[in-house]
Amino acid sequence: MSGLVRRLAGILPSYAKIAWFGWVAPRIHGPLTVHQGVILSADEPQRVLLSVRHDLRGWELPGGHASGDESGEVAVCREIFEETGLEVRVERLVGEYTRSGFRPHTARIYRCRPTGGQLRPSFETPVVRWFPVDAVPETLLPWYRGPLADALADLDTPVRRQERWGLHDILAGIGIDLRMRLTDHRAGSAARSRGPG
Repeated sequence: MSGLVRRLAGILPSYAKIAWFGWVAPRIHGPLTVHQGVILSADEPQRVLLSVRHDLRGWELPGGHASGDESGEVAVCREIFEETGLEVRVERLVGEYTRSGFRPHTARIYRCRPTGGQLRPSFETPVVRWFPVDAVPETLLPWYRGPLADALADLDTPVRRQERWGLHDILAGIGIDLRMRLTDHRAGSAARSRGPG
């Protein structure tokens, strides 16, 4: 089976999983909270670390859910290490993004700096890569553009944003996913990883 056929064959299972987590799971378990990091390099020009997941393929911010009684900062550091191999320190809370509609959740976004580790992909995020902050790929999932801009703005206090994910957002995500599958993740990959900064 060719690589393209294999990538396209994964669409239906991935979309079924996304639909479950978007429509069904929140009605059973209630809204969830995710903790994600805008990981910025220390070098110039500054770069941001983005990742691609197995299910909805598009560049995004690494992160995930808290485990047990973890604080948000501990959870984001653990998730980033698991997904990227990098150890990070949290500089500040960028904001809380409360999203309704499809997959209701609250995203707590932190600005982070790498402190150690070795950049590597993981099962959950098979592609991780650094990009210049002023040249992020077009295939960055659109709901990450606002948090990235907020993280770069050096705001004095965390932002609080209310967003609604509707049909437009679902179609935007599907469009990026298909583009990434057809190009085997090459969409937006001109900037290659050079290490943790």
